[in-house]
Amino acid sequence: MSEAQAIKQFTSRYMERSNVAASVSFFGTLAVYLATLGLALEAAWAWPILLPLLVVNSFAAVRLYVIQHDLGHWSHFRTRRQNDLAGYLASTFTLTPYKAMQYNHNRHHAHIGNLDERDSTEIYTMTLREWERAGVWQRLAYRLYRNPVLMIPFGGFWTFAIRYRWPKNARRVGVPGILAHDLAVLVWLALIFAGYGWTGLGVYGLTVLISGCIGVFLVYLQHNFEDTYWDRKPDLDYARATLQGSSALDLGWWWDLGTGNIAYHDIHHFNPRIPLYNLRRCHRALRDEMDIRTIGWPEALRSFRLKLWDEEQGRLVPFPKRARARRASVPAE
Repeated sequence: MSEAQAIKQFTSRYMERSNVAASVSFFGTLAVYLATLGLALEAAWAWPILLPLLVVNSFAAVRLYVIQHDLGHWSHFRTRRQNDLAGYLASTFTLTPYKAMQYNHNRHHAHIGNLDERDSTEIYTMTLREWERAGVWQRLAYRLYRNPVLMIPFGGFWTFAIRYRWPKNARRVGVPGILAHDLAVLVWLALIFAGYGWTGLGVYGLTVLISGCIGVFLVYLQHNFEDTYWDRKPDLDYARATLQGSSALDLGWWWDLGTGNIAYHDIHHFNPRIPLYNLRRCHRALRDEMDIRTIGWPEALRSFRLKLWDEEQGRLVPFPKRARARRASVPAE
């Protein structure tokens, strides 16, 4: 039996869905989100109280988004209808239209590790060869895009507050659904404004900013680390792309709680039918049986230095030194 077959057999034990566990996860997270947001709005100018509330609320928002992603795989509740209804309910608070998220994320799963389908990835990665052939302005744009100081705060806020009002493939998933979602978001913002005015919208904006930072931090590390895997068809190995091309972040129990266990992304990509409330337990049990590489905080932070996929070395690398980039632009004699 191959390693992939052994992992498939092992993880199949954790695919069982429970409406009790799903309800506690979904409605419990939603309750924490709404309660901490309400308290934060009431404590708008009491910073010692407001700041911890903003952090807890932001993690609740991230967890709700992760649950919505689980719902998009129809792996949270027992039936497809239950998952879809919960997905639509969550979408107003995650600022993420459910069907668009489901469609785009499933494309990401289908094309994981495929260098010819990088438009399906959440974080775009240029190859070293493409970088060496790129012009000055293209390099500058890519440097700014991959700069964590810009990517994490501005990228997160841009994505959730602005980009998702008309997400990628909006026409494919249905324009009326996107417009209905945006109307629901507008009503949600109007309710906050009616109760707390511009101060309330400012507090809410801070929660969107912080949760966006956490979300982009997670999304970046899911596939951007030194020993990740990319290739082109027909050489692309899908099982390897799911397991080696996706990270297993071991950042502590509290981090797992706040982010819905999605840090164990290798097993999620390998078997997306495992509900998030079983994912950590599955990963821990699998690590007792096999040698599964995990990434802790030091390596996670170092991964933000890595910018380009080197097809010759088969690994993610930092930007090359300026001298090398110049030599690469000189045509061979």
